[in-house]
Amino acid sequence: MVSVLLSLSVATLAGLLMTRVFKPLKLPSVTAYLIAGVLIGPYCLGRLGITGLGFPTMDSVEELSVISDVALGFIAFSIGNEFRLSQLKKTGKQAFVIGIVQALTAALFVDAALLAISFATDGALTPAQAITLGAIATATAPAATLMVVRQYKAKGPLVDLLLPIVALDDAVGLVVFAVSFGVARGLVTGTVDLISIIVNPLLEIVLSLALGAVMGWLLTQIEKLFNSNTNRLNMSIAFVLLTTSLSMLEFQVGPVTIGVSSLLVCMMLGTVFCNLCPLSGEIMNKTDGWTSPLFAAFFVISGAELELGGVH
Repeated sequence: MVSVLLSLSVATLAGLLMTRVFKPLKLPSVTAYLIAGVLIGPYCLGRLGITGLGFPTMDSVEELSVISDVALGFIAFSIGNEFRLSQLKKTGKQAFVIGIVQALTAALFVDAALLAISFATDGALTPAQAITLGAIATATAPAATLMVVRQYKAKGPLVDLLLPIVALDDAVGLVVFAVSFGVARGLVTGTVDLISIIVNPLLEIVLSLALGAVMGWLLTQIEKLFNSNTNRLNMSIAFVLLTTSLSMLEFQVGPVTIGVSSLLVCMMLGTVFCNLCPLSGEIMNKTDGWTSPLFAAFFVISGAELELGGVH
């Protein structure tokens, strides 16, 4: 426990100090956090094996994985704030179309390029690998986008479209990756599993949205029991933690895997809460302030997780 707390404090301090180094360069704080993570990671200062100076092994980085899970839950919860009905009436259709088109277009172009490389190199990159890697091109990291928007206090039509599109990428990415991975596995094994390709991803999306909606409604009802904004803030934080933990559960029912996406669940939690609770705007702002050091630690840990052992 002492080592975990020490690693967490070192990660947070390293990230914050690195932002001072990067400030004259006018680069986003996210970049400073990631560089700090690389520097204190197992392939840099961590190699010295000095306790309190960095992460000596990848196992020591993995010990803080719960911080990453919690941070992603709060990031998704914050993005749910962008799905207020009043705003969706203006940009919802446009964001929906752009989100799907750009995700599918990215996957198709990357698939085409990698398949061309596969044929040109005579199998150095197999078609199955090319298709799988192409599916990853649909993904957009919501964490970095949200942090940059917050840091520069960006506002306007582009930002109004940007965050909903980033959120939609998660749902599109789940379907595209499941289909692509199923096709890739079919190329390798010679069999096609329709349950893995169609049923599992669709079920995951539906269950994620349903769980998030239920938790958002419960949070709104419980918030009514409190008159203090401090207690409301504490309740919101507790619900994000609870929702994140529930989204980690997974079990098998016959050939079907029952599981949910923590990002989608927490986004839906934030969406329902923001549309039902009249005080959600103020509570969201207070939550954002509370989570700032958590996000700093998350990006530093992400930088430390980079596998640089094979880089020469």
